[in-house]
Amino acid sequence: MTVPAPPIRVLIADDQEMVRTGFRFFLDAQPDITVVAEAVDGEEAVELARRERPDVCLLDIRMPKLDGLAATRLLAGPDVVDPLRVVVVTTFDLDEYVYGALRGGACGFLLKDSGPILLAEAVRAAAAGDSLVSPSVTVRLLKHLTAATAETPKPAPSAPALREPLTDREAEVVRLVALGRTNAEIAAELYVSLSTVKTHLSSVQLKLGARNRVEIAAWAWQHGQVRPGS
Repeated sequence: MTVPAPPIRVLIADDQEMVRTGFRFFLDAQPDITVVAEAVDGEEAVELARRERPDVCLLDIRMPKLDGLAATRLLAGPDVVDPLRVVVVTTFDLDEYVYGALRGGACGFLLKDSGPILLAEAVRAAAAGDSLVSPSVTVRLLKHLTAATAETPKPAPSAPALREPLTDREAEVVRLVALGRTNAEIAAELYVSLSTVKTHLSSVQLKLGARNRVEIAAWAWQHGQVRPGS
């Protein structure tokens, strides 16, 4: 008899009670997710997360005492010895918020109007060591980086030399990750199995020194491997 996996333990941090209640109501209704803690500000979020060690932390950005970006750095930043998995969920689709969250170690960035289904998918992706970024956010990032490149007199950056170059198929996977595709969508587009996609992603992470697919996408955007309209 197969023993079912324990539910994904989630912390919700948002200063609006209505948002916390809505998130908890939907997530607790999922058979594989349970909300174990709620925080009303960033300081409480960090304290509860360090004590409860949830599988996934859902953090709003604009919170009192300590904002979500600072809380993300404390829980998942590059200097954190045992980082937690953080998904930033916000109303504000601002470039500085997106970059701040990803640089701070977040493994996902979701807009509150993305809907409950995408919220659950983001939780599951984070718990599995994967990432999910709202498609509209991906488009904003691509447009922003392309505009920044056009404003500078320097040519668009080419991919740096790697210790071991990406294969053609790995480069295709990287491009699709940067466009916001899920693993299942990549598998369908490249006519390969889901396990093959995961194998390619593991190899790419090793070659790029990336911790997750968000960092893979950021590498692709920053080094001209993908353009808006691709």
